[in-house]
Amino acid sequence: MTTLHITVGDRAQLREDTLQFIQSAEADELDKSDERAVLQFGTYDDLVDSLTPLRLDLIQAIAKERPSSMREAARLVDRDVSDVHADLKQLEVLGILELKEGGPGGAIRPVVPFDKIEMHIDYPLLDDVDVDSTPASAD
Repeated sequence: MTTLHITVGDRAQLREDTLQFIQSAEADELDKSDERAVLQFGTYDDLVDSLTPLRLDLIQAIAKERPSSMREAARLVDRDVSDVHADLKQLEVLGILELKEGGPGGAIRPVVPFDKIEMHIDYPLLDDVDVDSTPASAD
């Protein structure tokens, strides 16, 4: 099963993981278990702006039905072709799907190369909270 891992926040951890991956690759120490598709968003707002409910529905419809063109993908989700085209281009930029040539009549067909999406969202409720600090009382 091919999984896309989507994370939000914790840029320091992403940077550390990326550096470790590069070092392992340069040392030729990677194996198949090291290969992970990861999409990192800096903030929750970035995630919500990029992966709207309509786009998530579109991704799921493409993965499930495997349409042969953008027009067919638009029909699957009952949306305007130009809106779906714009969403597909954005999803391609994010690396969530691929737009491949070779559909009927030279159509571009969307392909989702993942079976599953897993999301991890780091959403702190308080800024810079010291673990040992005691909350203020309202006496």
